Amino acid sequence: MSGIVDWAAGRARMVMAFILLSLVVGGYAYSTLPKEGEPDIEIPALFVSVQFPGISAADSETLLVKPMEAELADLDGLKTMSGTAAENYAGIALEFEFGWDKTKVMADVRDAMGTAESKFPEGAETYTINEINFSEFPIIIVNLTGPVPERTIARVARDLQDDIEGLDAVLEAALAGDRDEMLEVLIDPLRLEAYNVTAGELINVVQNNNQLIAAGVVETAQGAFAVKIPSSFDEARDVYALPVKTNGDRVVTLGDLAEINLTFEDREGTARFNGEKTLALQVVKRKGFNLIDTAETVKQIVEERAADWPEGLQAAVTVGTSNDQSRVVNSMVQQLLGSVFTAIALVMIVVLAALGIRAALLVGFAIPTSFLLCFAFLALMGISVSNIVMFGLILAVGMLVDSAIVVVEYADARQQEGVGPMHAYVESAKRMFWPIVSSTATTLCAFLPMLFWPGVPGEFMGMLPVTLIFVLSASLVVALIYLPVLGV
Repeated sequence: MSGIVDWAAGRARMVMAFILLSLVVGGYAYSTLPKEGEPDIEIPALFVSVQFPGISAADSETLLVKPMEAELADLDGLKTMSGTAAENYAGIALEFEFGWDKTKVMADVRDAMGTAESKFPEGAETYTINEINFSEFPIIIVNLTGPVPERTIARVARDLQDDIEGLDAVLEAALAGDRDEMLEVLIDPLRLEAYNVTAGELINVVQNNNQLIAAGVVETAQGAFAVKIPSSFDEARDVYALPVKTNGDRVVTLGDLAEINLTFEDREGTARFNGEKTLALQVVKRKGFNLIDTAETVKQIVEERAADWPEGLQAAVTVGTSNDQSRVVNSMVQQLLGSVFTAIALVMIVVLAALGIRAALLVGFAIPTSFLLCFAFLALMGISVSNIVMFGLILAVGMLVDSAIVVVEYADARQQEGVGPMHAYVESAKRMFWPIVSSTATTLCAFLPMLFWPGVPGEFMGMLPVTLIFVLSASLVVALIYLPVLGV
């Protein structure tokens, strides 16, 4: 194996080209790798919930939770199951063994819930299945506050929502704190009596007219044409002008019998920002995109759209951001860069005092080169830069220079004995080849068990040993191949 040192020394120009290529590829990989806060982990858990307005907690347990538990208990790979019964609500939390087949499990859960749903009493709403995914947490929240009508700020927020969700990097921008619009129909009993209309007749007329009716196909010599009767409500005036009955020559409409108002549904939740009610756009990025770049793009779009608002709206509506994860991730990146530069400086100072400026420059070169090679490996494996990867890189700073110091120190000692640079560095790399390899291997053995750590913690911390393996492997390449050529 040590013959690779002679091979590299005999092809110095090609190795120098590899060094430049490593620096360029590593720098490009670092700039393009997605950067995020938490690793994207698929947690093997599902939560099934059922809404039932008006049901008590005791009845929810008997009529909803127990039928669901009976059907879901036989799922393959089910580890734990816990139920929750409350007023108006029932829920089941399902935890599966690690390594589950999510597609198959989701299909099995739907089949089981289909059977359980047939046992629910009338009034239960359709069940929902929720997954737990770190990547679906918002990376930034855009808040709109100000003393403007609710309908105005809601329209502005929805326009921003359309623009933000149009970005390739954005999965969704859920709107929190808003209410859906609705038509409120206040029936006047005196008018019903005057026009001889019952409440049941009025309700039936509304229900029977708010639908789209397919009338079949009309076949002619020129061809066949589909016919439909458009009877669904599209605007408020359609409801107001809905015919209820004929009274002589006059058509009695719904507007004659009731007062119709355009209003909002009852509020089910609120969002607040700096102590004021707000409409919040919770931006979730797609997997594989850079968190920092996505957050900056969202901020830029919000600024551009706000600049196009009328002057009065700009003065009244305040746009702010919260929960900006890009600041945390950017801080981690800056800490990494600071740690790298600090490590280079400290190592060069120590080596400079002990071995001289030539050795200090060579050892200092090993740190960023090893990191850039590591980023190239991460890009090849499709691994994003997260806080765990950052921690692994910072942890490896003090370990990756050991091999370089050993090679450079031995070569420097041989040069002081009168041996030329070529023979000194080649002999140093060959002499220290197996000690360096075995030393690095023993260091990696301390972290290899973490690769087999089961469950969610293992999935979360798995990037730490992977990062250390890449960095220390890159340090071997730098110490045994790159540094001898550079030293010569």
